[in-house]
Amino acid sequence: MTATAARPDATDPTDATGEHLPLLIGGRPTFASRARSAAVYVLVLVIGVAAFLYPFWLPSSALPNQAHAGDAPLVAAVVGALAVGAVALEIRRGTMTGTTVAVLGMLSAIAGLMKLLDLPGGGSGLFFLVILAGAAFGPRFGMILGITSFVVSAVLSGGIGPWLPFQMLALGWMGAGAGFLGVLTRRLSPWGEVGLLAAYGWVWGFVFGAILNLWFWPFQRGGALDWSPGMSLGESLERYWSFYVATSLAWDAAGALANAVIILIVGRALMATLRRYSTRLEPITVLERAGR
Repeated sequence: MTATAARPDATDPTDATGEHLPLLIGGRPTFASRARSAAVYVLVLVIGVAAFLYPFWLPSSALPNQAHAGDAPLVAAVVGALAVGAVALEIRRGTMTGTTVAVLGMLSAIAGLMKLLDLPGGGSGLFFLVILAGAAFGPRFGMILGITSFVVSAVLSGGIGPWLPFQMLALGWMGAGAGFLGVLTRRLSPWGEVGLLAAYGWVWGFVFGAILNLWFWPFQRGGALDWSPGMSLGESLERYWSFYVATSLAWDAAGALANAVIILIVGRALMATLRRYSTRLEPITVLERAGR
């Protein structure tokens, strides 16, 4: 048999996330390759949730005075290594090519630069691009793009600190969620898709801020809105909601509105371009009998 590469068309096989798969033996990728790839993304989720929440299970005497002063570099290194490993596995699997990686790098650089723009109301140009690219290229691409975009942004702006790995994780989850949403919105009209993605960006304007507060909130002490070890789950949620409303809600509301408005303005044209490239860049390997 000989292998030839072909671009996907409307009949190309896709996996459960809507991303194109290479045609391997029997028309399916091997189970082991799919399992390894999936395990990396699950690890990003599990490690990220654990990094955010473990302080709530530690006694106050075990918590440092500075939030994540000791473990932030380790979390960043692990998340970064998993992102690199994910790309390597995708290339080996055949679901990414060198060109796809180049597009990932280009979008990460553009998103990182967009973070430097101060938009009205505290909005960020970083979010809308991650959402649209995630919806176009799929959840795996969206997660990696979210992680790498904040690394680029931090290097360019000098915003490297214990908060960085948590920003990487939250933005990676945003990009992955946009990828899953994109599986559904690709069947809608262009304006219908853009409307749903704008709504997603609006919701994530609040979700992102609420998640990010958790990297430091458990370490604060002495305030009326701070968490204290021994609180029940209900008490913790009530205290956190009060803290969020008092410190972050107005800022996040402005950012959420900026996300939605930007997506509504540029989403239709940009999604058409991104979807066109996502289709062209997906490799398909077709096995043919020798001599044909």
